Amino acid sequence: MSTPSSKTQSVTSAKPRIAVLLGDPSGVGPEMAVKLLARQRNLDAARVLLIADPIVLAAGERAAGTKLDPLRIDSLDALHFEDGRPTLLACDWMAGREPVPGESNEQSGRASFEALELATLAVLQGQAEGILFAPLNKHSLRLGGLVHEDELRYMQERFAVTGFVCEFNLTGSLWTSRVTSHIPLKDVASHITVQGVSDAVKIIASALRRAGVARPRIAVTGLNPHAGDGGSIGMEEIEIIAPAIEQLRAEGFDARGPFSPDTVFIGARRGDVDAVVSMYHDQGQIAMKLMGFEQGVTLHGGLPVPVATSASGSAFDIAGKGLAQIEGLQQAFDLCVRMAGGAPVRTAAQTAVAA
Repeated sequence: MSTPSSKTQSVTSAKPRIAVLLGDPSGVGPEMAVKLLARQRNLDAARVLLIADPIVLAAGERAAGTKLDPLRIDSLDALHFEDGRPTLLACDWMAGREPVPGESNEQSGRASFEALELATLAVLQGQAEGILFAPLNKHSLRLGGLVHEDELRYMQERFAVTGFVCEFNLTGSLWTSRVTSHIPLKDVASHITVQGVSDAVKIIASALRRAGVARPRIAVTGLNPHAGDGGSIGMEEIEIIAPAIEQLRAEGFDARGPFSPDTVFIGARRGDVDAVVSMYHDQGQIAMKLMGFEQGVTLHGGLPVPVATSASGSAFDIAGKGLAQIEGLQQAFDLCVRMAGGAPVRTAAQTAVAA
């Protein structure tokens, strides 16, 4: 077991401790994480706990064309940091076998899942204030042992969160959340409720305030084309969504709508609002990814600490080729650090400039 050396420097308490995961070993995640941590400014901004199998880290270093210089430990009990240097919690999940690039498999999924488990344990033990993970692959995760709808629901259970949780997506200064997430489209309408709309607005308003926006302006979409066209294309807007917005406004939230889903992002991109709450996954995701796929961020909302990743996926087609872009992961890291460290309250315009 490693112990702190005499050369270990104390690190200012203003720097949050961020657990960083390599993502799916068979995808671009290891390469992306290495490129991120090769930027010294990131190591200077936070105390980084890198949780990884060394053989996967080495594969990421080869793809990235650079090597890291981590301080190695064997367990969370030995956790310590040196200023400007990542701490590597080394785990033998791959049993000495190299990851197979571009292949969804049980071994990579298990390594991804075990890393997530250790990161949440670090949070539960008060050893990390945030989690950043490079892209995961949901199919591999399930092969590796995940039985939940997705990693967000796993962490919700892990952290014993009983309230509403939601996946946020960010492009620049624009945020989105949604009332329903990874469910079949045929089931969406039955899951749209006044409480669900209210929860989705409140959770993203809270996260925006935590990220520094003093009074978030939130647009809410309709469910149907043209937001129902006054009831001629559906009644959900009249019977559910509009009453939820009215209730939210009475509680002091700057919620607006319901807006037609096919036009709401025009004004949002212009800066008319800080966030859009959509009714289902693709209603917001398609627009956000068109506006900035490479720069997109996914933030898991409703958890006790910020958990973030890039909006791009595991990209099996380019795994191991050194082609992965990391701007989205960089934005996710910056957001995670800012939220974990306690961001000062800023206006939406100031937040946009900082992003």
